[in-house]
Amino acid sequence: LGKRVTLSALVYIGDNVQIGDDVVVHPGVVIEDNCILGNHTVIHSNVTLHNDSIIGNHVVLHAGVVVGADGFGFTMDEKERHVKINQIGNVVIKDNVEVGANSCIDRAAMGTTLVKEGTKIDNLVQIAHNCTIGEHSILVAQVGIGGSSKLGHHVILAGQAGISDHVTIGDEVTLAAKTGALRDLDSHSTYGGFRAIPLSTWKRSVTVLPKLPDLVRKIR
Repeated sequence: LGKRVTLSALVYIGDNVQIGDDVVVHPGVVIEDNCILGNHTVIHSNVTLHNDSIIGNHVVLHAGVVVGADGFGFTMDEKERHVKINQIGNVVIKDNVEVGANSCIDRAAMGTTLVKEGTKIDNLVQIAHNCTIGEHSILVAQVGIGGSSKLGHHVILAGQAGISDHVTIGDEVTLAAKTGALRDLDSHSTYGGFRAIPLSTWKRSVTVLPKLPDLVRKIR
């Protein structure tokens, strides 16, 4: 333990854990083996940090956050049953990151799931295994990111936006609410709709949709 650490009631701390200076851990938090917490970090109630998770300085994890749960990985055996693939990687959260209530960041199957410096994550966000979230990005409520996807810096994902697995999102990309990104997206651009298309095109499409029944009648 570092200096001036606050450990509240019913906190569990496993073996080989390192906790930095001025850290505050609220009631009911579980910190499993081999975790590292940086200085000035605040862990709110009922957060779970699974083994080998590394949390940077000035990080805030709000109530109910789960860091390092197993990534969702299964394969089929010869009898077509789902067999779990061992998830043996970890999660690293860099400095000045804030994670909203009940969000989940899964451990990597191998290697690291990484959230880079300054990123802000809202409530009820799911980040799957082996993802990389770039610096100073914003992930709004109910965003879901599939496994092994990579986000550049200053990416904004509005509410309920979704990214498929193995997708690369460039720097300074914005996805409007409920946008679905199923392919790689170029940097310095804004998208909307499902599948994601340039925002200006999506806006014109949304405007036309209510008029389609009348247009069809005219064409007939």
